[in-house]
Amino acid sequence: MKNVISWIVVLFLTVSLLNNCLSNKVNKEINEKASFMAKLRKLYSSGDSSNWPKALLDPEAVPHFSEIGHLPEVQYPQDNPYSAEKALLGKTLFYDPRLSGSNQIACASCHDPELGWCDNRTFSFGHDRQLGSRNAMSILNVAYAATLFWDGRAASLEDQSQMPIQDKKEMSEHIDIAAGKIAKIKGYEALFEKAFGDKMVTKDKIAKAIATFERTIKSPPSKFDQFIDGKEDAFTDNELMGLHLFRTKAQCINCHNSGYFSNNRFENTGTSLLGSKQEDLGRYLVTKNPEDAGKFRVTSLREITRTGPWMHNGAFMTMVDVIQFYSKGNPEPPKKRSTVYEGVTLHSEKSQMLRLLELTDEEVAQLEAFLGTLSTKTQRITPPQLPQ
Repeated sequence: MKNVISWIVVLFLTVSLLNNCLSNKVNKEINEKASFMAKLRKLYSSGDSSNWPKALLDPEAVPHFSEIGHLPEVQYPQDNPYSAEKALLGKTLFYDPRLSGSNQIACASCHDPELGWCDNRTFSFGHDRQLGSRNAMSILNVAYAATLFWDGRAASLEDQSQMPIQDKKEMSEHIDIAAGKIAKIKGYEALFEKAFGDKMVTKDKIAKAIATFERTIKSPPSKFDQFIDGKEDAFTDNELMGLHLFRTKAQCINCHNSGYFSNNRFENTGTSLLGSKQEDLGRYLVTKNPEDAGKFRVTSLREITRTGPWMHNGAFMTMVDVIQFYSKGNPEPPKKRSTVYEGVTLHSEKSQMLRLLELTDEEVAQLEAFLGTLSTKTQRITPPQLPQ
């Protein structure tokens, strides 16, 4: 009996000791994590990005890297300076469906301010309800884009603003005819005179006015901006860890950097699906350089949670899908890596920066939380009264 009692006492003491050791270990891990998070919070909210942990960059990303941060002031071209009158004219034209062949489709049809300045569709409807061939990009913060469209075929907003008007699938109108229709609307005379000094309507003035308006479409300061300016309680722990992952393990910052959260370059993420019915040659269609086959513009992550579905083909409906896509390194199907186009054999060469990351579910959730801090509330824009 005494032996049994002795063994029970020994067992009780052993279990108590193990529980105590385990408890101490757990408490130590909790304290270490809390200390690590407190340190990250202090560094990232210091107001000085030089205090931040070093970003993990691939060698090929280094020459094009600039640290994430605030959006700078918008720069207007010397040949198209800003004026409030020109911006108002541009806004009016942006909403005017009479620029289209059917008189039913305006720029705002696919770029709705209440829908993140896009339309949240996989592909937009255009002239005669035709579907576009690529996802409509948001024009939020478009002033910071070095080139326009997924393939970068427009070098400026002035060039870009005329292209949808003439695209047969979009607004389907000749730009000269569109300008002629606007010129016949008496109510536009005063708007053009205030914007340009005379009443004459030209396609160049239309392009400059719309471009001026589009440059005014800029995000207000986001939760991220407030946090890095010193409001250290603006971020939750998940958002903070997401920021740290973004710049380190997840390596999003290789391409999504600067205050614009884009390096303004073109990358191949293995989504061109060459040789299939859905193939899209991307940048190659502009440059005819075989190395550009399957490359698309790196989009800004500002307002990203408002501008889905994502990718040039609108393939992903949730942010988790997008993050998982990059976490898995997109194992591109071998049969969809080559095609013959106009007699030229082309191959898709996925960027070496896209590789298996093996992010945990918790890390995916933390990245999603951080990306949410780059978005702001929907701003309601009052559509202008169209001139008659």
